[in-house]
Amino acid sequence: MNYARFITATSAARRPSPIRTTADVIAKATKSLISLAPGYPNPSTFPFKSAVITVENGMTIQFGEEMMKRALQYSPSAGIPELLSWLKQFQVKLHSPPTIHYPPDQGQMDICVTSGSQDGLCKVFEMIINPGDNILLNEPIYAGTLQALQPLGCNMINVASDEYGIIPDSLREVLSRWEPEDSKDPKKNTPKFLYTVPNGNNPAGNSLTSDRKKEIYELARKYDFLIIEDDPYYFLQFNKSRAPTFLSMDVDGRVIRADSLSKVLSSGLRVGFLTGPKPLIERVVLHTQVSSLHTSTFTQLMVSQLLHQWGEEGFLAHTERVIHFYRNQRDAALAAADKWLSGLAEWHVPTAGMFLWIKVKGISDVKELIEEKAIKKEVLLVPGNGFYINSSAPSPYLRACFSIVSPEQMDVAFQRLAELIKESL
Repeated sequence: MNYARFITATSAARRPSPIRTTADVIAKATKSLISLAPGYPNPSTFPFKSAVITVENGMTIQFGEEMMKRALQYSPSAGIPELLSWLKQFQVKLHSPPTIHYPPDQGQMDICVTSGSQDGLCKVFEMIINPGDNILLNEPIYAGTLQALQPLGCNMINVASDEYGIIPDSLREVLSRWEPEDSKDPKKNTPKFLYTVPNGNNPAGNSLTSDRKKEIYELARKYDFLIIEDDPYYFLQFNKSRAPTFLSMDVDGRVIRADSLSKVLSSGLRVGFLTGPKPLIERVVLHTQVSSLHTSTFTQLMVSQLLHQWGEEGFLAHTERVIHFYRNQRDAALAAADKWLSGLAEWHVPTAGMFLWIKVKGISDVKELIEEKAIKKEVLLVPGNGFYINSSAPSPYLRACFSIVSPEQMDVAFQRLAELIKESL
């Protein structure tokens, strides 16, 4: 892999911070080290002295005085060592990336902690995209991704998808405007990457099948583009067996995978992580060195202590309980939709995530219906146009999130929505 062609001049110009590198030394140093290098504030002046956090099974996470001093201090930009170590072992267990033992310059798997997966993805986009670059994605797409990409001035090319995710034949058709060898010629402007949410796509709730992933990966090899695998709903898959990931297929070191703990541990802690080829992950860490410096040390330690107490099996047992909850929520949403919206709208059964993507029949654009009339009826939904590259185009779709409402509330909400649709037809 020629990683240099995927790195912008801005990213290539980043150099390690001499101050930030001392944080890496301190994180691994013995107590005998006399450190006069970093500009660390003295933790004895901090007003917070200790904390005890109770976990759902009655376990506790203890922050004694010494641990609290560390939790409130600066830490390495890539993440605290014990969390990185746990996450790396876990990724190997879950995905068995072929690149784990590759040489560092040839795509060896690396990992870094980010302030939620969105933070990591924004840094990945800024590392790769120059104005005018072509990138591939599949609509409808998470609105936050569109808002991150649009200011970068890239050409976003939509690849058609259905209830099983990206359609490989559609990707093949899009790529047919280039020859495979064109990737070696910058003037040909071949696509830099394909971005996709493979499980429980927000907003559509669809998931890529294993066979489609294999086809897509082979096309990425043929036309030499990266795959950005944004997978925040990986641990919210409703089927018993998880589909293999792009990371598990990545023999070339062309996959950058974004994982999130927001959906299964806490959205407010802001802890996510990127896994991908070392030459690219290093660029993200250099960006972090001069932006947020690092993910909160306190939240990293909190998560790390929990994961070490649970172990891998304990964490997966917790995710099974979370899946059970969201599966019941999804089923309640589907029951309410069947009861009130049959004949008025159509939808697919979500295979993962927390969203129902609804197409209203007979209304070409539901924006006014959702943003004005539904709010007056005290129902808050998201109109579908915001999930498309051209957000001004009319859309008959709306997104309903079933994560935090009760089955009774879902029933009332869809009853009100049905009344509004009938009034508008």
